[in-house]
Amino acid sequence: MDTSKSTYSIRKISSADNSRVKDIILTVMADYGCIGEGYSSSDPEVQTMYESYSNDQSAFFVIVDQEDVIFGCGGIGPLSGGEGSICELKKMYFLAELRGKGLGQLMIDTCLDEAKNIGYNQCYLETLEAMEAANHLYHKNGFNKLISQMGATGHSGCDAYFVKDL
Repeated sequence: MDTSKSTYSIRKISSADNSRVKDIILTVMADYGCIGEGYSSSDPEVQTMYESYSNDQSAFFVIVDQEDVIFGCGGIGPLSGGEGSICELKKMYFLAELRGKGLGQLMIDTCLDEAKNIGYNQCYLETLEAMEAANHLYHKNGFNKLISQMGATGHSGCDAYFVKDL
């Protein structure tokens, strides 16, 4: 597999991608011991990501290689239990072989651009302290660390929270 950044591209999710995206989410969350209640891996939407993000307040993307094989994903949608002007960066997960290649930056740029286009004023996210590279990426992109959760995501297993003005 060619691992250069130019080998990959981002596109919107399609219904045919649901199974592969679910597998990626569950694989990455298992890598960090985050399977079960309180983690996004348990969200019902994981089964039907395309359908869950096919509305005018959400967008979901996949990172694919030249053969259209998916290696990562991420999206934005309304923050559950939050103000309508706040979106959440959701389910941004990359398989291990994709990490460290600058594609996280490309995905964040894509998601934040879409959030602005939709009309959101802030972007919130939840993650784990153990996901150190991701936390570094969020800091680098102007996300400010919070001391507690916003909204009502149900992700009690998360222990790091960030928000950014758009």
